Amino acid sequence: MHLKILATIILIFTGLSGCASIGPGTVARDRFDYISAISDSWKSQMLFNLVKLRYGDAPVFLDVASVITQTGVQGTLGVSGSWWQNPFFSSAGVAATGTYGEKPTVTYLPMSGEKFARSLMTPIPPAAILSFLQAGYPADIVLRLTVHTINGIHSRYGYGARAREADPEFFPVVEKLRNIQQSGQIGLRVKRTGTQTATAIVFSKKFTPAIAAERDELRKLLGLSLEADEIDVVYGSLAANDKEIALLTRSVLEILTDLSSYTDVPAANVEQRRTFPSPAPEIVNGAPVPPPIRILSSPQKPDDAFAAVPYGQNWYWIDDKDFASKRLFSFIMFLFTLTETGDKQGAPIITVPVG
Repeated sequence: MHLKILATIILIFTGLSGCASIGPGTVARDRFDYISAISDSWKSQMLFNLVKLRYGDAPVFLDVASVITQTGVQGTLGVSGSWWQNPFFSSAGVAATGTYGEKPTVTYLPMSGEKFARSLMTPIPPAAILSFLQAGYPADIVLRLTVHTINGIHSRYGYGARAREADPEFFPVVEKLRNIQQSGQIGLRVKRTGTQTATAIVFSKKFTPAIAAERDELRKLLGLSLEADEIDVVYGSLAANDKEIALLTRSVLEILTDLSSYTDVPAANVEQRRTFPSPAPEIVNGAPVPPPIRILSSPQKPDDAFAAVPYGQNWYWIDDKDFASKRLFSFIMFLFTLTETGDKQGAPIITVPVG
């Protein structure tokens, strides 16, 4: 019988040696779980602030500065046994206890002061807007969101004292620029003079006849030279000459404020003056222009939402089947990240001690 006890002990310790390391198994799980949680909370925060702006409430952003989690396993094992010559009086016993624990520590930093002003209130540099166009983001959507004027031609703005409809020339300008962009016959050039950096739009010299006509009409609408193949892009309200495009760009806060005007709100909230009426849709060529984003509302929590938040007595959400709204919402979050100027803090640090 003592051989059976010895075999039992050997089997137990052999099993323990096979479970000696739990670290590698936690990596994939922890990274996926924390990335998913941070991503979902970021979407909810952005949507919540859009809704708050719709009701005249102040936006508040809270950054995840760090995530530290500690995972550990503790346990004890006891083995006891006795045996005598008489096999009927032999005995053996095994006892084991264990605990598994995880201790996450998440650090949040509210965005305020200089960081708030730098990230949310600084106009987006024209070079950043052109980089988005070069990366393939639709010119009509990007320019509708990010600029107040293009060579003095106003875009729509849906909130506050600056609320106004777009000038009649605005949609033809962005439509023609979008068509040229899709043809691939337009590019960017960065010019450096000492410490100064300038960005230019370069038109291809091998335009197809249809795109060449679009290019010439675009030049006329913007008051550009018909011969210039390279057009400087600067920040400002009006161009200094006919070889320059002046973009009066918006800040991220202005973009969010404008987008908030597309939020669907209950009629009772408008009647009670909790918020302003939704602006009428823009009409181009006799047809309404689709809103860049649709934020829906209802008293009940939605079942199939890309992002959903409660505010007041209602829920506000973006439908998961509304791909256009999801794409634009993700673009805004991307824009929020890439257009920050000045010193940047590192991304959230996730430290996972195990053992």
